[in-house]
Amino acid sequence: MTWWHRDTHADRRPALMARGRIMAAIRRWFEDQGFVEVDPAYLVASPGNETHLHAFETVAMDDALMPRSRYLHTSPEFAMKKLLAAGEEKIFTLARVWRNREGGARHAVEFTMLEWYRAGASYETLMEDCAVILRLAATAAGVTEFRHRDITCDPTAAPIRTTLAAEAARHGVDLLGTLDNPAALAAQLKAIGITPGDDDTWSDLFSRLLTARIERGLGSGPVILDAYPAPEAALARKSATDPRTAERFELFACGVELANAFGELTDPAEQRARFMADMDAKERIYGTRYPLDEDFLSALAHMPQAAGCALGFDRLVMLATHAPRLSDVQWTPPA
Repeated sequence: MTWWHRDTHADRRPALMARGRIMAAIRRWFEDQGFVEVDPAYLVASPGNETHLHAFETVAMDDALMPRSRYLHTSPEFAMKKLLAAGEEKIFTLARVWRNREGGARHAVEFTMLEWYRAGASYETLMEDCAVILRLAATAAGVTEFRHRDITCDPTAAPIRTTLAAEAARHGVDLLGTLDNPAALAAQLKAIGITPGDDDTWSDLFSRLLTARIERGLGSGPVILDAYPAPEAALARKSATDPRTAERFELFACGVELANAFGELTDPAEQRARFMADMDAKERIYGTRYPLDEDFLSALAHMPQAAGCALGFDRLVMLATHAPRLSDVQWTPPA
């Protein structure tokens, strides 16, 4: 039965009303912390340059009626970092984002992203923010536990912090010891029952380990999975204490990934090199590549040291309302 049928909507409405309360509580908290809510444009010149991220492309006509390729953004990240370069210091947004090739209980091609940045802050500060947001969502929804399928967790508990290297070691893998040796990582994966592909890169092997063992072994949470290996740094800077890792963490609750956070990289040359490598990989795997946002790379040189986090708002509401699917907490699920 379609979502707009009166009976169906009546069943869905309690979760949707909780969604509104959670959103309002988060907005109030950020405003009380001195944050400014911003509203980045959705149509962009580059949708992001991660290898396995897929965007929606369209054609925009300029004032001379010349066609230009444009994309619906997959994250407001580039725009918000430009605002940091412009002088903003504490900003957040609740933005619609679009990602193609997404589906299933935890995914949608269109969803809402909560994203925030703190200039001059360490990325550990974002861990504290995440813990607060979990508690806010539970209070606003009127629940004492989060639930996804048969997994529950206490949203008021302090998140357990662990590292990728420590979790890999629990499964018999020396993750950081294989950074320059994909064959060694492949052999270790075989030894624990994970079959690598014939042409897997180190990152491909890491992804197999992450999904097949590490994420499944995190427990109900909340858990902060910290210190991503340097090849998986994305837009995060490398750790000052161990350059084999990056200042990047992900937040999990009830086995669901909720947030991805960085101590932000501000070196445009290094970021360009990472983007080019990712787009080369994208072209090899998918036969396509996205343009680089040259304006963003220029802004990086003027951006202050900062920390930023992106949290899947619909997933947060899904856990707080015990809804089985992401679409159950979206007012009008994407077609």
